[in-house]
Amino acid sequence: MLNLINDPWIPVRCRAGRRVIRPDQIAEPDVLRPDWPRPDLNLACLELLVGLVYLAHPPRGSDDRKNPPDAATLRQALRPLAPAFELLGDGPRFLQTWEPLEGKKWPCDQLFIDKAGNSTVKKNEDLMTRRSRYRALPLPQAAIALYTLQAFAPEGGRGINTSLRGGGPMVTLVRPGREGLWPLVWANVPRGEPLSLQNRHTLPWMRPTRRSKPIGGRRPESLPGKTSRSSPPPEVFFGQPRRLRLVAQGDSVTHFVQRPYGENYPTSLWRHPLTPYYAASAAELRPVRAKPGSFGYRHWRGVILQSDKDRQPTTLWQYLQDVEHGDCSLIVGGWAMKSAKPLDFIWSEQPVFRFLSRDDEYRAADTVEAAEQTALELARGISLALGEGARSKVTGRKVGSVTAGGGLRARERFFVNTQTAFEEVLHRMTAGAGFAAEEWVGVMRQVALAIFDAEVTPGLADLSEARRAAAIGARRQLLAAFSGRSAAGKKIFDALGLEPAPIRRKGGRAA
Repeated sequence: MLNLINDPWIPVRCRAGRRVIRPDQIAEPDVLRPDWPRPDLNLACLELLVGLVYLAHPPRGSDDRKNPPDAATLRQALRPLAPAFELLGDGPRFLQTWEPLEGKKWPCDQLFIDKAGNSTVKKNEDLMTRRSRYRALPLPQAAIALYTLQAFAPEGGRGINTSLRGGGPMVTLVRPGREGLWPLVWANVPRGEPLSLQNRHTLPWMRPTRRSKPIGGRRPESLPGKTSRSSPPPEVFFGQPRRLRLVAQGDSVTHFVQRPYGENYPTSLWRHPLTPYYAASAAELRPVRAKPGSFGYRHWRGVILQSDKDRQPTTLWQYLQDVEHGDCSLIVGGWAMKSAKPLDFIWSEQPVFRFLSRDDEYRAADTVEAAEQTALELARGISLALGEGARSKVTGRKVGSVTAGGGLRARERFFVNTQTAFEEVLHRMTAGAGFAAEEWVGVMRQVALAIFDAEVTPGLADLSEARRAAAIGARRQLLAAFSGRSAAGKKIFDALGLEPAPIRRKGGRAA
């Protein structure tokens, strides 16, 4: 048996080595970070700890944020939650259905998001993700794997629901300048009031399961109760989209039973404080999903940078209000998914900037838009120069494709090669130096042309006359973008609030 409040079960790294601790012991000063054997379990563990503290002892305001409780206070605050956090047993079980389930027993390996699916196993195609990697899980690993699945649940077929943020949500966590696990967790706990004994039913396993089997053509939904941006309902950290029960033998979980139609969370109505949102329409916000590949400044809009269309994660927004001074960064992680298939797991840490005004922050977001348009034009030009892409149905000519070889490679290199310069621009803005749009155009021009020449020039002499002409034309088109006169250039200059450079006529006079 395992109680997630009273028993030590969380492996952590400390200054003196490795330990296994109870949740309240995260407030001890020598504890540095979770130490599970997989990065997705570590990310989910951080989110779980934030959720537990939110239930037990959330900050009520900025003064509390600056004065976190000690380990003894946290221990006392968590103790009343213990009856709701039994992993096994005859009573309510953590993140499992209220009622016992009968049906097929799935191997515990299927709790992991990167498991080999049924079709993959049947076709014997599980080369990269092997079946039966975990034949049994110790109770602590089963508990964190269960939480990870419920928190990040991807599509799973008919009636096998996604998490309340959909499949593959982006998770963001503020990391303050102080070292240690407790400062990291406390920085991300939303404001609120402790969960009372009378309100334990807000945890989905403490009540009969709200099944979502269609009735009259409609699927019942689990809706958030009274909420605010700074104080979300407790269920955001403890959603239960999958209707399942663990099966144990001794101190290990070997299987689980799963049935369809667990809780159905409409992602457009729930707001998770650790996830940024984007405007799908004028009236609808949806959670941002993790994307494969490296996370850089091209992804900062609506995550690190506020924009007029997107919403930063609530915890970052709240932290910057509660703590007026001091450096912090943002951990960004999550499974990048395509339907039910995991493509990549991302984990990155990015700097956070404190802007002097909201206008400056919007300007920074517009600067990212200008870089995105530049990267697209660069990729399109290289694809045209290299003969990549499809032919236009109208003109019969090659159309550059940013999803092919050199073009795609160039786009990624552009953002990598301008990352440091972009951060320097933002550092100057936050120091009150203002923003020099023309200087940023010059940086982008220099980097883009260097990448174009490196990709195209070495083989230019060996090309046919037509191909050389296409390459020279593509470079000329790229140059025109940096004067703001082409269609792509107009988008770049509009984003930066610049006017196109005047066309010079013979004799040196501007048009």
